[in-house]
Amino acid sequence: MENQVLLACGMAAGPLFTIAYLVEGAGRVGYRPLRHPVSSLALGRAGWSQTLNFLFAGLLSLIFAVGLWRDGPSCWGALLIGAWAVGLLGAGVFRTDPVSGYPVGTPDQLQHPTRVGALHDLFSLIGFLALAGACFVFALSNSLGWVLYSIASGVLFATTMALASAAFSQHQRWVDLGGLIQRVSLTIGWTWQTLLAVRILYT
Repeated sequence: MENQVLLACGMAAGPLFTIAYLVEGAGRVGYRPLRHPVSSLALGRAGWSQTLNFLFAGLLSLIFAVGLWRDGPSCWGALLIGAWAVGLLGAGVFRTDPVSGYPVGTPDQLQHPTRVGALHDLFSLIGFLALAGACFVFALSNSLGWVLYSIASGVLFATTMALASAAFSQHQRWVDLGGLIQRVSLTIGWTWQTLLAVRILYT
């Protein structure tokens, strides 16, 4: 029963994280969800709410990783989910630099990133790579449907995150859609984690 609670945290993390950033973004002056990254919600006077969102999602995912380590099909997969969780926690501790003109009045891209902003990007990258890797590791299964879904999730998650990164680096073709692309990517990743937790709990 105790381990079921740990695994259930993996189901809750994604939906709670998503609801939180959608609500925050809808009410933020000057914030454009189609253009700006989720991380930018941690900037400004109300930024504490997104910081807590990162930390809470990271904690839930870390608890999920412990449950996977104890009862999951792959220790390597559990370690990768743990690295994803650490990435979320680090993204919460270290705030991003302003990007794509948010907050209002800031440049589209800083000429010299701050140390805190660089650490945010580093932890985010570690988390994204770890979650993509976990999709492939947990694809090992007797269920062809799950194999195909996990591989597709890993490929699409990595691809959309790369496109979002290009957008936030001010690539002209993608810059105005960076926030949308990132949200698609996060939805792919969080949905996969949620379904992984459901699969392990109920199969």
